[in-house]
Amino acid sequence: MEPQIEASALKPTLPSIRTKEDQWSSKPVSYKMSARSAQIRLVSSHLEVYEPCNDSFAVVDALLADRTHLLEHRPTLCMELGCGSGYVITSLAIRLRQEGAGCSYFPSDTSPHAVKVTCETFEAHGVHAEVLLTDIVSGLERRLAGMVDMMVVNPPYVPTPEDEVGRSGIASAWAGGENGRSVIDRILPIADKLLSNRGCLYMVTLAANNPSQICHIMREKGYASRIVVQRSTEEESLHVMKFWRDSEIQVGTKEQLTENKTTPSVVMDSLLTQFPRLAFWRSGSCSS
Repeated sequence: MEPQIEASALKPTLPSIRTKEDQWSSKPVSYKMSARSAQIRLVSSHLEVYEPCNDSFAVVDALLADRTHLLEHRPTLCMELGCGSGYVITSLAIRLRQEGAGCSYFPSDTSPHAVKVTCETFEAHGVHAEVLLTDIVSGLERRLAGMVDMMVVNPPYVPTPEDEVGRSGIASAWAGGENGRSVIDRILPIADKLLSNRGCLYMVTLAANNPSQICHIMREKGYASRIVVQRSTEEESLHVMKFWRDSEIQVGTKEQLTENKTTPSVVMDSLLTQFPRLAFWRSGSCSS
């Protein structure tokens, strides 16, 4: 048996040599995870895609720590905004599959490299998903309104100059603008629109992002919140926050979303046919 390594202590490294012609890894890279993890072993990689690190491990640990809720919740449609390597959403899919839960997965990213890498990571673990190349969920907000049961986001949260936000390349994975909130503040109203009545949002924040203010913003939208995992390193203090709709929280005249009963398989087929201008990849058919 291989020795188990604490995920929070693991620092993944890139292969020592890669040529321009060989940027895509020929095989997914193997990572050793903690005993609490979903035992995901293979993660594809690319020089321009953020690899699993402390924040990624913290998100997966948060999902596992909330295992009881996952089993009771039985989500039918899960999204990850900014899927990167696919490590987080694949870990979630493996966990739910182990518990016998049927679910559709809908990760998105602005990077075509990340979309391809996520497809490869899914394929390495026999998981099917629809992967979308778009800015957050641009073009699908109305179609997905009130339908997402679980949303996972490891956003660009590092405080940087505003002009670094959204640039091409791997820096877009962490450049968060002033207070690291530029992308986070765009995501919050979108999450509110997309989440179902029983939907929940898991999101990584730094202390510098002012998590208490984020909780206040979400409370005004009718959400309760709590810290699921808190992890400190020499460089940063991470919080994985969970937000969920709470009927006891009064939000003025805010109208509650009615839960959409459309089945996930019908939803996915409809998405693929009604939005031909958006780029989708099925895990299993994402070769270059």
